[in-house]
Amino acid sequence: MAVRQIINLIRGSVRLTVTGDFPERFLNLCAQEGVHFWNVDQPESQLLYLTVDWTQRKDLDDLAERTGCVITQGERRGAPPFLLRFRKRYAFLAGLALAILTVCFLSRFVLVVEVEGNERIPTRTILAALQRQGLRPGVYGPSVPVRDVTNQLLLELEDLAWCTVNLHGIRAQVIVRETTEPPKIVDETLRGDIVAKAPGLITKIEPWSGDPAVAVGDTVVPGDVLIRGSVEMEPPEYSGLETRWMPVRAMGKVEGRTWRTLEEAIPLTAQVKVYTGEVKSGWSVNFLGKQVNFFQNSGISGGRYDKIRKSWSLTLPGGTVLPISLCRETCRGYETEARQLDPQAAQAMLEEQLLARLTALLGENGQMEAYSFTARVEGELLVVTLTAECQEELGRFVPAS
Repeated sequence: MAVRQIINLIRGSVRLTVTGDFPERFLNLCAQEGVHFWNVDQPESQLLYLTVDWTQRKDLDDLAERTGCVITQGERRGAPPFLLRFRKRYAFLAGLALAILTVCFLSRFVLVVEVEGNERIPTRTILAALQRQGLRPGVYGPSVPVRDVTNQLLLELEDLAWCTVNLHGIRAQVIVRETTEPPKIVDETLRGDIVAKAPGLITKIEPWSGDPAVAVGDTVVPGDVLIRGSVEMEPPEYSGLETRWMPVRAMGKVEGRTWRTLEEAIPLTAQVKVYTGEVKSGWSVNFLGKQVNFFQNSGISGGRYDKIRKSWSLTLPGGTVLPISLCRETCRGYETEARQLDPQAAQAMLEEQLLARLTALLGENGQMEAYSFTARVEGELLVVTLTAECQEELGRFVPAS
């Protein structure tokens, strides 16, 4: 939409029909008096159509009388004619004025604080630090000391290398950059051996520092030395000196094939919830972190109940979520009773837990090559056993005593 059309909508306009012997004289007088008109159309010699500003409509009656013409008012467009429809609806006008004032007033306050650029530091940690410095939803934007907030944030959070705060109306944009993690430094002055942490068959050994104590194909048990924390120093030939050993920190990589056996158990009888049908609900409003309840007690007296909370937040068209939400809290009463579990479902759950345990034990460099499950019932328990053949890192550093 052109700028002129927008201005005309704000100022308002009216379409006029001018009839008379000489409507051209009326048009000339309008030009002489500085009347703003447009969209002129003269289909007949004694008929003229034109559009004028809403504020200049009353000034044309005198010009029409001087030229012997008659003016008939037609279509009205723009904001003034629209608002005149509600001139007797005082409540609506008061509400509209209050809404405009509220928007203008609230736009000076920070309602949303957004954090960008963080990876290691949780967003909630940064928001908590900002709140201690005075930047939080509901604060008056122009009163926020942006430079002091950024300086104090850098002093409080050591993992931050740089940050800035940009205020965009109701939104405070906090952009941070984290420090680069320094590489882990190995203390080579600490002597010790690399020993086996699990039984297995050696498939690969790479000693970086120290002498290997095992070879590919050897079997080891937990505690066996894989790489010794010493280096053999042979004496010169024909010197007659004894072989010496220089203590070092053993370093290297030892991989092996292992066979892991893990077990999990679960009772076949469990207490489950049976809802009684008793339901109690309550509403509340959360505004700028403060909750206003419209109920006294949301619980169900004299029994057990589940509390379900559902909230609806006020979201702007761009996707910005404001700190204003309507919450509904529902309590459902229940009782417990013993029921038999589905053995297949229970076994599937235990198998999933066992695989998760094994994955955590193997770490990032380990992998499962083959695995199988067995299940048995012992009394009231279902026991599931996982047997897996794995390829993993076998060595761990043990300092010398």
